[in-house]
Amino acid sequence: MSLAPLPVLMVVPTGIGCSIGGYAGDALPSARLLAAASGCLITHPNVMNGAALYWSDPRIHYVEGYGLDRFAAGEWTLRQVRRQRIGLLLDRGIEPELVQRQIQVAEGCRATLGLEIGPVVTTDRPLEVSLELGSSGASWGRIRHPDALLRAGERLREAGATAIAVVARFPEDPESAELAAYRQGNGVDALAGAEAVISHLLVRHLQIPCAHAPALGPLPLDPHLDPRAAAEELGYTFLACVLVGLSRAPDLVPAGQGMVEGNGLRADQLGAVVVPDGALGGEALLAAVARNVPVIAVANPSVLAVTPQVLGLAEAVLPAASYSEAAGLVLALREGLAPVSLQRPLPRLR
Repeated sequence: MSLAPLPVLMVVPTGIGCSIGGYAGDALPSARLLAAASGCLITHPNVMNGAALYWSDPRIHYVEGYGLDRFAAGEWTLRQVRRQRIGLLLDRGIEPELVQRQIQVAEGCRATLGLEIGPVVTTDRPLEVSLELGSSGASWGRIRHPDALLRAGERLREAGATAIAVVARFPEDPESAELAAYRQGNGVDALAGAEAVISHLLVRHLQIPCAHAPALGPLPLDPHLDPRAAAEELGYTFLACVLVGLSRAPDLVPAGQGMVEGNGLRADQLGAVVVPDGALGGEALLAAVARNVPVIAVANPSVLAVTPQVLGLAEAVLPAASYSEAAGLVLALREGLAPVSLQRPLPRLR
């Protein structure tokens, strides 16, 4: 008899330099493993987006971070769909050649992958994104004209788009020491925090699936590139993975609205949450803790140190030395095994 799926939430926070998940798509193998172990994985674009690379798996549900928080808090449910109609939102600040590159990626995804894409809308003024690093070392950013972003999103929704891929022009400094370090496997993705700001704004305002791809020029060849950075060097744009992820992203439905049996996911169905052991302060994680959902904290170093000990959760969290071990714990939970029974020495009953 096959095991029923155990819905599992996988979170790798954006822009904090995780050893696994701090680059474009380098957490994808771990997500695929957790999807196989659980039969149902809910995760976010930071985990799944590999620039020109992607992986489509019906067991993996692609949910933007703000939507993920609302889902975990029990405010939204996830309704599975056959396909989304993806509107393309372009920043007016993107140069004409880079705009054409984005359009060509979208056309390629229509022609080769059969995705439904369109219409295309350009913001009525440049968004003017700026990048920052917080005192913790995590990346974040600002948008000078968020109203222009939201107006363009509204136009797409009114035109029939059920999901939105947004491309904003990001500042770049190809000669910076920070970029060189990042490409060689050190430091934090300087773009990720600002990307999260953009997608959070759209999802909060429109309540439809959204994800972001930055518009950047190509970088000069680096013969010493870290393998985790290689996916970001394959082409002009990061858009292909966003379009594939959004193409079957679940609808975001307010809790309490009618759902077809077997076609939706609710927070009270979660069987576990998997999160880096130094990044336990996120809203989705804390909502799961409040609901007594098992938390698996994986050794995955980052610039943060919000550990189970700091939060007073040491005894309530299942530690895992790797995502392979986390997958074993998920499989144990799915099988109905008490994870403590796998430990040695076996603790005595109190």
